[in-house]
Amino acid sequence: MVAQQKALFLLEPHGNFAVKDTSIPEPGPHEVLVEIHAAGLNPIDWKIQAFNMFIQEYPAILGCDAAGIVKKVGEGVKIVSVGDRVVHSGAFTNVRGTFQQYTIVPDDIVAKIPDNITFDQAATIPSAAATAVLAYYNQPAMPFGGLGLTAPWDGGRGKYAGEPIVIVGGSSAVGQYGGSSAVSPIIASASLRNEAHLKSLGATHIVDRNAHLASAVRAITPKPVKYVFDSISLKDTQEAAYEALAPGGVLLTTLELEVDKSKISSEKRTTMVFGEVHASVNRALGQTFYKHFTEMIAVGELKPNNVELLPNGLAGVPEGLERLKGDKVSAAKLIARPKDTV
Repeated sequence: MVAQQKALFLLEPHGNFAVKDTSIPEPGPHEVLVEIHAAGLNPIDWKIQAFNMFIQEYPAILGCDAAGIVKKVGEGVKIVSVGDRVVHSGAFTNVRGTFQQYTIVPDDIVAKIPDNITFDQAATIPSAAATAVLAYYNQPAMPFGGLGLTAPWDGGRGKYAGEPIVIVGGSSAVGQYGGSSAVSPIIASASLRNEAHLKSLGATHIVDRNAHLASAVRAITPKPVKYVFDSISLKDTQEAAYEALAPGGVLLTTLELEVDKSKISSEKRTTMVFGEVHASVNRALGQTFYKHFTEMIAVGELKPNNVELLPNGLAGVPEGLERLKGDKVSAAKLIARPKDTV
């Protein structure tokens, strides 16, 4: 195997991206080297560039989603073998970022890809689905705590029927996995052009994203809404979500809370979800999720996002991130193929 690879580097805080050559990392004990065939783009990637979040050292390799082929395994790896098709989340270190041709992943948070989906489809799933899983099933008392619901693999399927949940940003990559919740009915705010697609993923009601959310939700269900998941988490979406939440309920956000302090009530709880399964606070649930990952995809419980393939491999990622930043992507996941990089 060649010793060098192509990777997309963020050169400095708030800086530009550039494709450069770099060495291929070696897997250590309980680590897997994956040749990446598809890498997914996420809003967090442009937010890191814009706001200098999470990254400690530059130049930095970003990227949170990958699907590919196992090329090497470290000592003690048993769950996957060389040649397996696998899918996993990346992390905010250069050896684990996914905007490169080869990456390293711990063996406890990697899963085999079933035969019913492609590399491109598989790469749409990891970070978005994990964010929803951590939001719903992490315990409330934890840092970045969730709702503490019973996960489907632990008997949670159908357990919360009749408990409505509102998903703000239902067409976003994360929002599309709101439909896999054990809670129902599932009310998603989104563009109405995506109604059929979101209902195919499990949403029961679609509210026009330009409608007054609280009023639209009241027209659907008279039951107080105890759970609201804002997958967008800008100031205006958070305030709409907070208004729709009933006293005693929980608002889940993917960014820090920006609701005007004058609107904050002691009767409503808010928590920010950190959707990275590599993080120690999320690792235990992440490990459990990845044990069930392959089966959930195979039976259709986890469905891939629609794929929009970017041209030019890693060189096409910066333009894709600008589209995400400009809110010009809906009901699809942008995918780059690192091996297509010139």
